[in-house]
Amino acid sequence: MGFTWQWDYMFEVLPRLLGATGNTLLAAIGGYAIAVVIGLVFALGQRTPFWLVNRIVRECVEFIRSTPLLLQIFFVFFVGPQFGIFLSPWVAGLLAIGVHYGSYLSEVYRAGLESVPKGQWEAAKALNLSTWRTYTRIIIPQSLPPSVPAMGNYLVSIFKDTPMLSAIGVPELVLRATEVGSEVYRFLEPFTLVGIIFLVISLVAAAGVRKFEQKVRRAMGLSQ
Repeated sequence: MGFTWQWDYMFEVLPRLLGATGNTLLAAIGGYAIAVVIGLVFALGQRTPFWLVNRIVRECVEFIRSTPLLLQIFFVFFVGPQFGIFLSPWVAGLLAIGVHYGSYLSEVYRAGLESVPKGQWEAAKALNLSTWRTYTRIIIPQSLPPSVPAMGNYLVSIFKDTPMLSAIGVPELVLRATEVGSEVYRFLEPFTLVGIIFLVISLVAAAGVRKFEQKVRRAMGLSQ
């Protein structure tokens, strides 16, 4: 069996792969949106004055970070029904990705919050600001710039981990390439195209994150 490149076959399968690219992007963006929210909840949970809540959240974060994403996807989709939780492949996949990367983003948030000078917290307390106003008006705006690069890196990581969703039948890019290649038992062109698509989108996303970081820093009056 040769490894000759067939251009006609490539152009034949390309539209089908581009169609599946939309599902991959949807999975990445949806999972990231969930991760951003859950990560903030985890981060604030680890800063609560209640010792028990703090301990529980911290142990949950460590457990999630220490177990493989694929195992978590399987657990949500296949084990969940045993507890009466029936989720579609899409919902189960997005939830698993969101929780998994939310645990990582919680550490990014925590590092950003701890980077804010202690004097800012003391000033807010002296002004008798509520906890909500302290976080939303003073602390979070200052913690955002140093957190943006790491948050962007995790967005790219989520995009590259979306092929794991094919294990539970989510019609993302890699699953579609596998189906296309199986029709004629030719995988060179489909998987090469998948690699190129992932590379292009990852590079564009990384460039977008850098642009966003620059805008945030300018908005905060910080030097680039």
